Amino acid sequence: MFEFSVSYYQSLVFIHLLLFVLWLGADVGVFMLGQHFRKREKWSLPQRLALLQLLVNVDMVPRSAWALMVPLTLTMVDAGGWWPLPGWAIAGVWAIGGAWLWLVWDAHMHDQTPRAQRNNRIEFVLKIVMTLFYLGLGLASLIKGAPLEPLWLATKALMFGLIFAAAIMIDVAFKPVGPQLGKLISEGSSDETEKPLRRTMDRTRIWVWVVYLLLLATAFLGNVKPI
Repeated sequence: MFEFSVSYYQSLVFIHLLLFVLWLGADVGVFMLGQHFRKREKWSLPQRLALLQLLVNVDMVPRSAWALMVPLTLTMVDAGGWWPLPGWAIAGVWAIGGAWLWLVWDAHMHDQTPRAQRNNRIEFVLKIVMTLFYLGLGLASLIKGAPLEPLWLATKALMFGLIFAAAIMIDVAFKPVGPQLGKLISEGSSDETEKPLRRTMDRTRIWVWVVYLLLLATAFLGNVKPI
């Protein structure tokens, strides 16, 4: 008789893989929409603004996946026996992940309002805290061999912290886009309104590529476990 059995840990691995696919796949969509927004010779300004609106909506997929990835990764290391965590800690990280997800979507639903600006500020602080946490966890584990003993897992934690840092740099580099885009809409397309926006987007794309490379590297470590 055929028996089908899936463990709790295997289920978490599947969800982890699903979130990774959604994160990277949707981010590629965001990247492509951004590419077409830049083509002022191909698309009219109203068409480009429609592409930008679509970009913002698609970007909610990787943002949501990122918020959920944090509690999921810690739940996985606990379920896999690499770092036993108390129940209150697991509940706490899921509460943080849920709050983060709410901040992201609430800011999206109230875009261009003081409420969205408040949410974005809170999220930015949360990203800094998570960056320091994962960098500290990875470095401590690599130096001391604890709490994450396998080298691949410690390295993955460190690289996850670097992903957070690169994502923060995306936010920082992208910040001038708001005023520049407002000027483009109010004054129309010209070299004066287009070139500063293009430079800002080009600087932002550097950090986007860094995130992509780090995501692929962490996925490789998690699947191959070479060290």
